[in-house]
Formats: sequence, C-alpha cells, structure tokens
Amino acid sequence: MAKYKYQTEGLSNALDKLPHRTLYHALGLTDREISRPLIAVICAKTEIIPGHMHLDKIAEAVRAGVYMNGGTPIVMPAIGICDGIAMGHQGMSYPLPSRELIADSTETLVRAHFFDGMVCIPNCDKIVPGMIMAAARLNLPTIFVSGGPMLAGRRNNGKRLAYSDSYEAVGVYKPGKGLDEQDIKAIDDNTCPTCGSCAGMYTANSMNCVTEALGLGLPGNGTIPAVYSERLRLAKDAGFQIMELVRAGLKARDIVNKKSLENAIRVDMAVGCSTNCVLHLLSIAREFNIPLDLKDFKKYSDDTPNICKLNPAKCPDGTEYFLEDFYLAGGIQGVMKRLDEMGKLHTDVKTVLNMTLKQQLKSARIKDDGCIRTAKTAFNKKGGIGVLYGNLAEEGAVIKKSAVAKEFLKHEGPARCFNREEDAIDALLGRNNAKPIKKGDVIIIRYEGPRGGPGMREMLAATAILCGKGLDKDVMLITDGRFSGATRGPAIGHVSPEAAEGGTIAYVHDGDKIAVDIEKGILNLKVSDEELAKRRATEKLVVKPQTGYLAKYVKVVTNAAKGAIIDMSNIK
Repeated sequence: MAKYKYQTEGLSNALDKLPHRTLYHALGLTDREISRPLIAVICAKTEIIPGHMHLDKIAEAVRAGVYMNGGTPIVMPAIGICDGIAMGHQGMSYPLPSRELIADSTETLVRAHFFDGMVCIPNCDKIVPGMIMAAARLNLPTIFVSGGPMLAGRRNNGKRLAYSDSYEAVGVYKPGKGLDEQDIKAIDDNTCPTCGSCAGMYTANSMNCVTEALGLGLPGNGTIPAVYSERLRLAKDAGFQIMELVRAGLKARDIVNKKSLENAIRVDMAVGCSTNCVLHLLSIAREFNIPLDLKDFKKYSDDTPNICKLNPAKCPDGTEYFLEDFYLAGGIQGVMKRLDEMGKLHTDVKTVLNMTLKQQLKSARIKDDGCIRTAKTAFNKKGGIGVLYGNLAEEGAVIKKSAVAKEFLKHEGPARCFNREEDAIDALLGRNNAKPIKKGDVIIIRYEGPRGGPGMREMLAATAILCGKGLDKDVMLITDGRFSGATRGPAIGHVSPEAAEGGTIAYVHDGDKIAVDIEKGILNLKVSDEELAKRRATEKLVVKPQTGYLAKYVKVVTNAAKGAIIDMSNIK
C-alpha cells in the first residue's frame, strides 16, 4: 500500500503512539484499520427531526464508501433542533444559537482526535452552516452529504402539500366557512409523508443546495429526495471521494473562496432560497476570512435573474414546484448551467470532485424549462432575495422577494407594534381581546432579533396565519427577527440595528406610517428626525432576562446584518 503523509502517519508503528493505539484497539479497530487514513463522519442523526431520523443509514453508506477506498471511517455525533417543533414558543430562541454550538463541537471533536479528512452529514437548518463553519476552521479534506428533501404530501383531493400548508391552515380554519375538521385531519396526516427536510425551498433545502453550489457537496446533494436509493449511492460516493481528496490534499479552503461564495450567492438569488441563507453565508464567509456584507447580496441580486419559483413561492399561473420537481428538472447543477450560459458564474473554481466547475457542469442537464427558466423567460430580472435600507433599517433588512405578490411590492400603511410574536398572533386570530389587524396595516414585531429574542426567532406562525387569512396582499410584516424559508408573502426580516440595541424599530409607535418599496430596496419610517430623537431620549428599551446558554449568547452575538455571529472582540 502506498504511503501518504497523513496527519496520523506513524500511528501504526511509532513507539510514542503506543498509548494511542491501545485505545483504538479498545474500539475494536485492527492494525490494518489504524494504519489507514482516519475519516471523521460527523452524523447529526436524531429521533426528534424528520430530516435527520434516517441519517444513520446515510452514515452507514458513507462508511462503506470510505472502506471501499482504503480509509477508516469513525462516526461521531452532532446535535440538531427541529425548527418546526421549536416554532411559535420559547423553544425557537435556540435554533440559531445552536449553529455556534454545532460549529464549536464539530471543531472540538475533529481537532482533538486529529483526523485526516471529514464527511459531514447534516440536513436541516442550522446544522448545515454550523458544520461548514467548522470545516473552515479545521481546513481538512471535507465533503458534505445531506439527508435529502422530503417528498411532497397529498390531500385526498390530490392537491400536493408542503409544511407551510399546515401553518396556513390555522389561519384558514373556520367551521362552516373555511376548512372543516375533515380537511384539517387530512392536512395533519398527509403534509409530511416521509423522512427528509421539508418539501419546499425552505432553509434546510436552501442550505443543502447552497453547499452544493459552494462546491462542498457532490452533484445532487441538495435535491435527491431522502427516500430515493440514489441518496444512499450518493453517500457511498461521498465516502469514496473523501479518500481521493485526502490523497490529493484538497482541503475545504481550497474549494471555498471569494469566487465560489459568489457562485453560491448567485444560485441563491436565481432560485429564491430562504432569507436565512443570508445569515448563514455571512457567518460562513467570516469563518473562511472572505469579506462579505449585505451590500454584496444586493449587488448580486440586482445582477442575477430569478429563474426558479419553488414552494412556498408559486408561478404566476399558479403552478407549484416542489423539491422533487426541481430534482427531476436538473436541480442545482441545472441552475448553475443556466447561470454559466449567462456568463454569471466563476467556472474555474474547484469542487469536491477534484475538478473545475467548468468540467463538472459538462454533465449537467436541464429537463424542464418551466422549472429552470432561461434569461429570456426568467420570472424576474433580479434575484429572489431583496435587501432594503432606510431609516428603519440603517444597516439593512431582507425579504424573500420571489414569494411576494407583484401588486404588493410597494406599500405604505400604519404601524401595528408588538414586542413579541405571540401578541401579534393574538391580534391576527382575534384572541385575548387583541385589537384585530386591518387591511393596509404594517405589523411590526420587534425585540425578536439575535439579542432581543433572544436567538432571532422565526415568525412562520405569524406569516402563515396572515397568508391563510388571505391578507398576504393587504398586510405587511416587518421584524428584527427572521422568517422560515417556508414563509411567503410581504415579510421583511433581519431589520438592523435590532430593537434590543436601540435600532429605530424600537421607537415605532402604533399609527406611524411605514413606507416600503421592495423593488427599489427602501424601508422608511415616516417620522421626523426631531420626533425620533425625542423618543430615543425618553423611551426605555425592553430587556428580557435570560439564564443559561442564552444569557451567554446575548452578550456576544452581533445583529443580523453581520450574520448573527459570535463576536468576542468586546470581551476582556
């Protein structure tokens, strides 16, 4: 067997590694296994997340691939949170902060045990970016293989469903007037029919697609359905290929650079991914020491057409495409092929196939021009994510523009202010004597940012109820919190500075006029500077006492415009 300069070189014969070898033998490893490159297989298998319940099967396939190509795989865990189960209560304070725990613990496990390469098996939400952040720090040969998306559900009438439909049903349900109990039961039973990440272009699938676009995942990583055997073959290929990267010495930082990051952002804009991708790409860029801010997202959005509309967005004719449709149409490789045809992609970057993107895209195929459009047939000349600035968001705010009805891209209306999501939901549902929301209102939900929430809770419950009530063309929602990728409608998030740090959003009063122009990227509070100064001088900020991990988190987290990253620079 050829000898390579692995990190573990000498483990099998050096005298001073005798104590280490005894512990490997205690694990049941043979001398032959110990002499091979050791590959960390970081698997986020858990029984609480539908997207992760099957990851042990993915890990076994990865192990087989590593063994086939002369390596020794060692499986280790990563934590994960199901955003859907955490949604709408205090549990939602934890998913975004968990990103930092995942990055820290993955770094700790792999660095402490001195591996030669790493295969990461995430699937949902914060687990994907957390592992990419760790990959940046470790800078080992690394491949990502996700668990894959869930298949769409179906009601008895044949209508296809995704997770957001279950939330919107809450707003529609009215005995005798809207959905009846039989309809609700059908949605309950059939919305999530398989394992996998939820069937729309929500945060989990968005980040798995972005990982593929970055070059860290094999073709198909973002879109092959979880229940397809092709997903297991992909995992075996990933295990096999990590050994090729170890031999070639191709590391994470050789793949992720300014060019590949720009490619990922353009794919994000072309597809109309979750607004959470903005947060995560900012944090990933920081770990790779690549300069990136919100203005870059605006620049790429203004110069990248939106060529896909995937659930929760709908095509103008009402057609809905789910992740399984996107997969069949050509997936992320098809989107990159389209962008390359437009001259908007850097194809000289390396991928985990140890080839250039230009070489990789030779095998890309587009099978549905309705799902993956051309430059001429694009849904919009600009990208699916919009960035807004103004006196209400001096450092920026974001919106999933591709999921907003064209007639509501511009609006001016009176503010209805709430200091937490639950109070806004009461108003939307007419509960607890709350004053109802009226057409034309602009709902402000503040103190939900990284510090104020804390943890920047997602507002899927509020936005889905709003859509379920048919108000998505009449009522705008603005928050310093964030939205699930399942959110559709005029929902503006990530307002920075956030309320908890004294941002203008903290000083909005009921009835104040809010002016929004999504196409022009404008978000303004129509109150004089003198009045704002008076409010800042006399009104106190809301402080939510915290304990445990969140008490530490709020002291060091930045606002959303900076990626809600941990910043230790002010800690002495």
